[in-house]
Amino acid sequence: MKKKLSIFIVMLFILFILIYPKDCVTAAANGLVLWYENILPALLPFTIFSNILIQSGYLDDLIRVFSPLLRRLFFQHSQAAYPIIAGFLFGFPIGSKTAADLMREGKLTVREADILCAMCNNISPVFVSSYLLISSLGLPDRTWSTYAILYLPPLIGGLFLLRREQALPVKKNAASQSNLNFQIIDAGIMNGFETLLKLGGYIMLFSLMTQMCMRFSGNNELMLMCLTGITEVTNGIHVIAESSYTMDLKYPMIIGITAFGGLSGFAQTASMVKGCPVSMTFYLVFRLATASVSTLLAAFLL
Repeated sequence: MKKKLSIFIVMLFILFILIYPKDCVTAAANGLVLWYENILPALLPFTIFSNILIQSGYLDDLIRVFSPLLRRLFFQHSQAAYPIIAGFLFGFPIGSKTAADLMREGKLTVREADILCAMCNNISPVFVSSYLLISSLGLPDRTWSTYAILYLPPLIGGLFLLRREQALPVKKNAASQSNLNFQIIDAGIMNGFETLLKLGGYIMLFSLMTQMCMRFSGNNELMLMCLTGITEVTNGIHVIAESSYTMDLKYPMIIGITAFGGLSGFAQTASMVKGCPVSMTFYLVFRLATASVSTLLAAFLL
């Protein structure tokens, strides 16, 4: 069944490219421009820095220094501090990537990585405040309430689940193994570019899929809003914000798709954790649950 579905999707893409070549070129160009102008400069420097920090061992030194405070804040899971802080500050998909990298290094258990990948993979605050609230909805006064609606459900839910898990023991008084050389820097740079190139490919593919949704939905505005929102967040926000519906529907709907991250976000996360035994089923359930809570809170706020 899964194989047949995959073949059907591939054939659908090929037919769409053959029938609507102009739409495909436009969608691919828009996706690549979005990646080049926004994603690449925003995430590449931090991705390279994150790789170097983990591989050099300096992250272990920082966690060792602040371990007493971090263990109190994160219920003994001091290693969880870095993906939580990075994920919530810098946004998707930094949270899932850092959690997967730490699990590969033996710093996190599989269950910790499951929880962290799901709770930290959020749309960045900069995107929320600038594109979502100011450019799309014209609601700059809702910044802090929107932050609370989007980020508190996954943070509280993730910390609750972490508290129930056994953390890996921290080595006390261990000698520092940190080391920085050009080999580590080169590997960090190459890994950063590989990560961002993957993201660019997924963004382009889901831009094509969004264009397909626009074609197939016809004049049904509600169907278009649902299809584009579930598929890809940026296009979904634009379509919903430009719709004829009132803010009572637009705001909760946009909050819901932003909290979920879209199918594009799910695919990109799966790519970031490839090779790690991270449960994407748990990720999907967690994101859907927290997105539902965020949507209800948004509706209640209005």
